[in-house]
Amino acid sequence: MQNGTRLAAVDLGSNSFRLEIGRYEFGHIQRVEYLKETVRQGNGLDEDRNLTRDAMERGWACLARFGERLAGFPRSQVRAVATQTLREARNREEFLSRGSEVLGYPIDVVSGPEEARLIYQGVARLLPQSDERRLVVDIGGRSTELILGQQFTPHAVASYRVGSVAWSQRYFANGEFTTQAFLAAEIAAKAVLDEALETFQPDAWEVAYGSSGTAGAVGDVLAAAGGPQGVITREGLDWLHERLLRAQSADRIRLEGLKEERRAVIGGGISVLRAVFDLLDIEQMQVAQGALRQGALYDLLDREQPGTDLRTATVNGLMQRFGVDMEHAERVARTACTLFDQATPFGSERASRKLDWAARLHEIGCLISHSDSHRHGAYILDNTDAAGFAVPELHRLGILVQGQRGKVRKLEADLQDPVFVLQLLSMRLAVALCHARRDPDTQGLSLQTQGHRFILKARAGWATAFPQSAHLLREEIQAWQKTPWELVVDLP
Repeated sequence: MQNGTRLAAVDLGSNSFRLEIGRYEFGHIQRVEYLKETVRQGNGLDEDRNLTRDAMERGWACLARFGERLAGFPRSQVRAVATQTLREARNREEFLSRGSEVLGYPIDVVSGPEEARLIYQGVARLLPQSDERRLVVDIGGRSTELILGQQFTPHAVASYRVGSVAWSQRYFANGEFTTQAFLAAEIAAKAVLDEALETFQPDAWEVAYGSSGTAGAVGDVLAAAGGPQGVITREGLDWLHERLLRAQSADRIRLEGLKEERRAVIGGGISVLRAVFDLLDIEQMQVAQGALRQGALYDLLDREQPGTDLRTATVNGLMQRFGVDMEHAERVARTACTLFDQATPFGSERASRKLDWAARLHEIGCLISHSDSHRHGAYILDNTDAAGFAVPELHRLGILVQGQRGKVRKLEADLQDPVFVLQLLSMRLAVALCHARRDPDTQGLSLQTQGHRFILKARAGWATAFPQSAHLLREEIQAWQKTPWELVVDLP
């Protein structure tokens, strides 16, 4: 990446939406601009876990403002990430469809573990180089992430459904602070976080860091009260807890350093943070400068080249985990990408890379059942935690895996997307050509695109030399019937 390149990350949190714009300079990203709006989308989930119209409108309005600022940024230089509220929302597709449109860029819903990985990257990138073993705690609006790591490598990641917005709604609904309410909130938080004890034991880390809103807000208040800058202690938390009880309600809080936007969720945030301190036996926590949005920015750098793209390593790990025939998977991937590159317009390297991943994983379901391996493979990809991947990315890979056989029109997929359709066709043709599990003879074989028509051509005599392959390719014509696309197979 060239020095001076601008990158942007949008973090759709449960409490706030944030926009971070940075400039790449000699391996580092320097902040150019930072925008934050308190949207409180986490408050907008109803009893059926649907986002209310008002919550969606607040989010869309914020994204439209961010979109105006991002106008002109290339798509490859912007990453928008959504977290727990949109993981939970049953009507998230409605929000994401409109939200991506007004923002001008796709919004990725990431899993809890992937959110944790990005948080750690953001924290680690803004800390001095050190071999210290770190515990990173990020208390968000509706989830809390815990990470153990060293330098830039996270060794353990976890996400729990407990956060400042959710706990404020549940235990401090009227903004009233009582001893009983705090006790109930802390007990409930510990019950959710209890399983963290197995992994995040005190001897597994040396320094604890708190990132994002709650830790930052508490650190600011304690510093304003005369405490050390950027440090949260047990004594400080006890003092702050006592001040909230004395105030009796959120409206009556008078604390220097507490921003107005934090007033409504401070009770829930403090109760979860106190629970984390008690459960993990933390005496002192440093307030980190980095967070999810910085992690998303540095992830853009890693994704630029295949060799540094974490998703490639993740795919290799899944292949090993599910006993995939490596040689055959690489054979199918190589064939599929060759066909795709022949037929696709210039500048499709990212789409080709995703096709390569899908082809390498096309037999991932064979460990469960060979006959329905395509369906099992799709299920695995829809329900696995895969570092570096957003939830929609995994779903799209799953559709490609599921679509490697059978009638195309039965797929629940967007057949109006020409790039996806070409990926799907290339995958299906490659699986057919590699049916004998040896390298196919593709000399003189070419794939072309003409509008909604694909034309597959072979050299003279190819069909006679490879009759079974020719038969499978001709059968593929039938699979595309009753779709908006036509496949023509020319095998002289």
